[in-house]
Amino acid sequence: MTEQSVAAPLASLESLGWSDFFAAQLGADENRLLPRRIASVHRARLSALSPAGQVDLTLDVHANTGEFAVGDWVVVEPETELVVRRLDRKTVLQRRIEGRNMQQLAAANIDTLFIVTSCNADFNPARLERYLALANQAGTDPVIVLTKADAIDDVTEYEQQAKALQRGLPVVALNGKSADSARILQPWCGAGQTVALVGSSGVGKSTLVNTLAGPGQETPQETGDIREHDAKGRHTTTARSIHAIAGGGWIIDTPGIRTLHVSDVAEGIDTLFAEITELAPQCRFRDCTHAHEPGCAVQAAVKAGTLPAERLDRWRKLQDENRSNTPAMTGPRGNRTTARKR
Repeated sequence: MTEQSVAAPLASLESLGWSDFFAAQLGADENRLLPRRIASVHRARLSALSPAGQVDLTLDVHANTGEFAVGDWVVVEPETELVVRRLDRKTVLQRRIEGRNMQQLAAANIDTLFIVTSCNADFNPARLERYLALANQAGTDPVIVLTKADAIDDVTEYEQQAKALQRGLPVVALNGKSADSARILQPWCGAGQTVALVGSSGVGKSTLVNTLAGPGQETPQETGDIREHDAKGRHTTTARSIHAIAGGGWIIDTPGIRTLHVSDVAEGIDTLFAEITELAPQCRFRDCTHAHEPGCAVQAAVKAGTLPAERLDRWRKLQDENRSNTPAMTGPRGNRTTARKR
């Protein structure tokens, strides 16, 4: 990961995102230890944010940097910056790579997840639902950000489709290159708040990071062009990084994701499809699949026109994929391993 610089010394832990949630985890014998927030994760080292600026941390010889995520809070020895332990996370964004049982950490202790898509061929409701399930499972608040709104005459259709994906879902449309973007996103970017960006390559995530960080940042994010015929872009962000937001707050950029495989997000799917989750208890059979059983309240809602059939189809697809990709504990007690559900 490329080293990121803090624009200016910070006055307090609270301005870095420290809160009572983390303070309550410190034992009486840890009062001498100093809190640090992970700013970058390299193969063999970590850097962190402190009230005095950015510092390099020292790791125990047995420590594994893969156990840390950008945004994590740790406590260190005052003299050596040796990491003593990582504090419990308030939220954690992670995903399982296809063919692997281990979860890949993306970012931690995020207050708001900006799910970025553009007002062109990149806009895909089914893919946005995958990001929403991930955000719900992570415990963070999702916001759909429609970029390149200046390139079309009317963004209303995009906004309406996005808002229909989840109850109470905030949706904003903007031009990521415009300084007005900072004002539009300010409700989620206050002092001490942490936001993260996810989305496909080429939708303007890096551009948005540069706009929110302001001209004072020492290392602006590289931006790239997209192909006009399919709105696909090349990866300009290759690692996760944290940036100070002009006027307060922090923003974590992540590499673009071509394909997002859902797994371990059962609760996130339930939140995403709340209308189906709430109807299910009214079905005649407790294990109703909402496909062909008599007395199915979900199918009744489809027939009545209150639940779109395509919405139910996407729910079923995500449920099946999540069930297939989520490893299950198998084997005798005391010798349990993980295996894919099929």
